[in-house]
Amino acid sequence: MLKVMTVLGTRPEAIKLAPVIHALRRYPDRIQTIVCSTGQHREMLDAALQSFDIRPDLDLRLMQPNQGLADLTARILSALDDVFCKAQPDWVLVQGDTTTVMAASLAAFYRHVRIGHVEAGLRSGDLQRPFPEEANRRIADLLADLYFAPTLTARDHLLREGVPAERVIVTGNTVVDALLFMSRRINARALIERIADLNASDGFFDKRMILVTSHRRENFGAPFAAICRALRTIAERYPDVRIVYPVHLNPNVAGPARALLGDAPNIALIQPVDYETMVALMQQAYLILTDSGGIQEEAPGLRKPVLVLRDVTERPEAVTAGAARLVGSDFDRIVAETSRLLDDAEAYRRMTSVENPYGDGRASERIVEAILTYGA
Repeated sequence: MLKVMTVLGTRPEAIKLAPVIHALRRYPDRIQTIVCSTGQHREMLDAALQSFDIRPDLDLRLMQPNQGLADLTARILSALDDVFCKAQPDWVLVQGDTTTVMAASLAAFYRHVRIGHVEAGLRSGDLQRPFPEEANRRIADLLADLYFAPTLTARDHLLREGVPAERVIVTGNTVVDALLFMSRRINARALIERIADLNASDGFFDKRMILVTSHRRENFGAPFAAICRALRTIAERYPDVRIVYPVHLNPNVAGPARALLGDAPNIALIQPVDYETMVALMQQAYLILTDSGGIQEEAPGLRKPVLVLRDVTERPEAVTAGAARLVGSDFDRIVAETSRLLDDAEAYRRMTSVENPYGDGRASERIVEAILTYGA
C-alpha cells in the first residue's frame, strides 16, 4: 500500500488540495492518506479545511505572531524532518508556492521521499514578483519527482527548464475541482445574507457588486494606498455600485484599508470569509478586482471578469483568453478599466464569454491516477 502524505499550511493550499485528498481517499485499499498541516495561516486554514470536511491527521501549529520568513522556514523544515522520519511516506504532495511548499519539498528531499508538486510550472519570470512565491515554486520544481502542471503553458516552462517530459502530467488546476464542488452545495444568497456588516437585506442583490481582494506583500505601502484611492474614486463615481472587500488580517492590509476606505458609504469592509462564502460572493459579483492567484483561476469558471491588481502574473492564460486584464496598482488604470466594464456592455460581454482555460474539474483524478501509476 502506498503511503501518501499531503502537506499544507495556508488557505489556498487547503482549497486546492481538498479535492486531491478526497480523490486519494477513494482508494483506501491502495493508498494510506495522511494530511499534515503546518498551520502557516491558522484561522483561514482551519476554516477552509472545515469547508471540505477535512481534519488534519497531524497539526504542527507552527505559526507565531509577527514571524519572519526565515524563522517560519526553519521551523517548518525542522518539524517536517521529524515527521517524515517517523511516518516514512512514499510520497509527499505539496501544492503551489508557499513557504510550506518550499520547506516541505526540501525536507522530503533530505529524507529521499518522492515529491509530487501540484500546480507545478507556474512562472512570472521575476523573483521579486510575487515575493517570495516565485522563488518557492522554482525550488519545489527543482526538487520534485512528479510535476502536475495545470496548463500547457506551465508544462512548457518545465520542459524548457530540462524536466523530462514523462514526469510532467497536464492535469488542469485543482481549484476548478474545488470550485465546482462548492458551487453545487451552497446557497449563495443565504450565505451572503449572513455576512456581518453587509446589510444584504437592504437592496444589496439589486445592485451591481464589485468584489475586491488585495493582500499581496509586494503591494504593501504606496501601491496598496493607490489601490484604495482607486476603489474610493470608483465608489464615488458609481454610487449605485456596491464594493465588497473581505479585508485580510495582515496589519499591513487591514490598517490602511480601514483608514482609507472605512467611511465610504458604498464600500463594505468585511472580515475574512470562509471558502463557501467567498464562492457565494464570486457568484454574486458583477466583476472582481484581485491580486489573488486562485481567484484569477476561479473567476473565469464563473464567467466573471477579473482585473488583476498585479503588474505581472504567473497565470497568463486568462489574460491571453480575454477573461482577465492586468491593471497593477496604478490608480488611473484601475479606475479606467473598472469604469469600462461598468459602462460598456459589449466589453463586459466579451470578458464573460470566455471558457475557463484552467481545467474541466477532473484534475484531482488525474493526479491520483499518476501517483498510482508511478507507485513507490
